[in-house]
This record gives sequence, C-alpha cells and structure tokens, in this order.
Amino acid sequence: MSETVAATDIAKPDSLIVRLTKAAALLRESPVGMVGGGIVLFFVLLSILAPLISPYDPNQPILPFATPMASGPNGEFFLLGTDQLGRDILSRIIWGGQRVLFYATAATISAYIVGIIMGLAAGYFRGWIDEAISFLANVILSFPVMVLYVLIIAKLGASGANIIFAVVFASSPGIMRIVRGVTLDIATRDYIAAAQTRGESSWFIMLVEILPNARGPLIVDFCLRMGYTTITIGALGFLGLGLPPPDPDWGGMITETRAFIMGGFPHMAIIPACAVSLLVLGFNLLADGLREVSLKD
Repeated sequence: MSETVAATDIAKPDSLIVRLTKAAALLRESPVGMVGGGIVLFFVLLSILAPLISPYDPNQPILPFATPMASGPNGEFFLLGTDQLGRDILSRIIWGGQRVLFYATAATISAYIVGIIMGLAAGYFRGWIDEAISFLANVILSFPVMVLYVLIIAKLGASGANIIFAVVFASSPGIMRIVRGVTLDIATRDYIAAAQTRGESSWFIMLVEILPNARGPLIVDFCLRMGYTTITIGALGFLGLGLPPPDPDWGGMITETRAFIMGGFPHMAIIPACAVSLLVLGFNLLADGLREVSLKD
C-alpha cells in the first residue's frame, strides 16, 4: 500500500506555486508576453500612483478646448489637452484607468469564481448535475453577449456593481465550459483516484487536486477575458450605460467628446480610445505569451 501511495505522489504534478514560478521564469523567454506584461504593468502602475502623478483633479474645469501641449493662463501645462469642459485629459486618463482596471478585475474574478464552481461540479459529479448546469450555460450563451449587457444594465441601472453582475452573468457560462472540459480529463488521473481512496471529500478533491492542475488554460483565458471586460466597460460607457459620472471612465470620455471630433478637437475622443486599445492589446499579448509558456511547460 505504501509503495502505491509513493508511486502516485511521484506521478502527481507539481504544486500551483511551483508551476507559477516556472511560468514566470519562462515568460522572460517570450518577447510577446514581455511586451504585453509591460503594457499591463504600465497601466497598473498608473492606476496605483494616480493620486501622486495626476497633474490635476480629473473633474476640475480649467481651460476648455486646450490642444495637446498647450499652456494655461496661470502656468498650467496640458500634455494631452483638455476636453470641452476644461478638464485635463491626462488626469482623466489616469483616473479613468484606475476605475476601468478595478471594475474589470473585480468582474472577471467574480465571473471566474462562479464559472469555476459550476464547471468543477459539472465535470466531477456528472449525471443530472452536469446536464442541468450545461443546459443553463447553453441557454445563456445562446444570447449575444452585448445584448445581455445592455438589457441587464438598462434594467438595473448604470453602476459599477451592476456592471460586475452583468459580466458575471454573461461570462461565467463560458468559463464553466472550459473548467468542465478540463475537469472531465483530470478526474480520470491516478492521483485523483488516490485522493478518493484516502477518503478526501469531493470539494477537497475539486479545489485542491483538480483546480490547480487546470491552471494552464484558465490563466490564458483570464488574461483574454480581462481584455474583453475592458472593451465591455468601454462600450457600455460609450452607450451611456457605463460607470456613472462625474468620475471618468474611458468609454464615457469618448461618448462625451465625440461631437467635437469634426470640430477640430479629435484628441478628446482619440486619446481615451487609444488607451482602451492599448490596454486590451497588452492583455492579448500577455495571453499569447502565457500560451507559449504553457506549451513549453
């Protein structure tokens, strides 16, 4: 019996911490992943340091319609110009990135918690539980995602909490399907049988034995979904269903200033649009790098 347990322990994959450490080391070998990680890290640092590096209050009117690199009457300098109300665009980009990253991260993590629980239960228990969860997921996935977002936000109202709820409702079924597929495969491994023989509970096996060994596709998908959620927050803001004003968010900045694009002030909408695109590009490149790492692991 001891020889059998020893054999299964040797065959068991490395722990999650060991695998993440290896992945971090291998990521340095992926130029694409390093570029993506650098872009994401840049926006994260901007968000964390917003109170220190923001030149002005993002909601303070100073000088309307200032172009990039313009100076104000009292010695102000506007690196990216100001909007129609005179608010500094650089300051609003910095503080808007903080809001976007906070709600995108909170929404994606919440969706993963729900999707992982559903996927583990469906893939491990199978039977009628799998059929019921899969049917519910297929029903939700049959609707266009943006339509679901608009319907939920229009019904519940525009707020950060409701955006998180909408993302969880629309995204967790897709996460569930990924987790379910990986669980169906891992549940047949020898170390899972060994854990069952030891009398471990079902949820212990799912959370401790199965979930850490399903980390590869989930980490890559998490980065991609962070990009999707960033786009979602921007799109909802553009439609007037995003984070409530006056605090800035990039989608809201675009929709507030789009009327002035043809009036000689395109920078008002182009700059926040570029911020959205650059952050999404960073998440996508990071996901590509992590995918390369997972193939080498």
